[in-house]
Amino acid sequence: MHTLAILLSAPGKIGLDQVELIPPTAGDLVVDVDFSGISSGTERLLWTGRMPHFPGMGYPLVPGYESVGRVVDAGADARHRIGETVFVPGSTNYVGVRGLFGGSARTLVVPSARVTTIAQNDNSQSVLLALAATAFHAMRTARAPIDLVVGHGALGRLLARIIIASGHPAPTVWETNVARHAGSCGYDVTTPADDPRKDYRSICDVSGSATILDDAMARLARGGEIILAGFYEDRPSFAFAPAFMREASIRIAAQWEPADLHGVQELLSSSALQLDQIITHTQDAAKAAQAYRTAFEDLDCLKMVLDWRMCS
Repeated sequence: MHTLAILLSAPGKIGLDQVELIPPTAGDLVVDVDFSGISSGTERLLWTGRMPHFPGMGYPLVPGYESVGRVVDAGADARHRIGETVFVPGSTNYVGVRGLFGGSARTLVVPSARVTTIAQNDNSQSVLLALAATAFHAMRTARAPIDLVVGHGALGRLLARIIIASGHPAPTVWETNVARHAGSCGYDVTTPADDPRKDYRSICDVSGSATILDDAMARLARGGEIILAGFYEDRPSFAFAPAFMREASIRIAAQWEPADLHGVQELLSSSALQLDQIITHTQDAAKAAQAYRTAFEDLDCLKMVLDWRMCS
């Protein structure tokens, strides 16, 4: 079995190529992908070659962990799922190519247990499920309701919406790029310089800035918590004395879990959460190199989605 996939052969070298798939076993699904998302965080680091080392890291690799498509075939134990519309958080079933994430391909082979059924009428917005689950995980594991979100990109917008949809008070959102202040939904977006508040109980950073800890620490209430939910290229650090005086906690919100995805789906099904106005760009997968440059270099691009439906 072969498929067209996004292949990152080396830092800065990306495009479409044919890759070989490991044939499905009894519990696997074969999914024809309609849409996949480009992560401006982890995939940017892979593209620049500055991704911190992880097990399975290396080149060539297939990126992507945000794919939506339809089950077209399955192993003997999973044939009841043929025809389902599904969300796939990546795949490792490639021959000779690393699949650290592995979701950006026309066809995926993936264990049935990793695949989530979604409504048949769901469209490209469903690629946001992984990002929304990441935001939900940060909120769910916070010691107190998050009252300050740092960053108003795609993840920051989803986190602010999820906080409100879950019944918590609207957070304040910091964004230094004034052009990204538009698009808030029931919460205020400001710059740190224009925000006088210094008693936040729970601050969640989704900006990925390694220097954020000092700025956030200065606004934290005594006993408050700072949650790092971005992905950090450089080593985060902070001055000890302000943290000591506040008896601050610093916590990392790691990868989302199935419970987080379920929580997002419940908010969506009740219409408490909307995914509109997050995806700003869609590009045919045949123009992948251009799409990745736009996703990483155009500040107006919140979220880029690849359309695979015309690829074969």
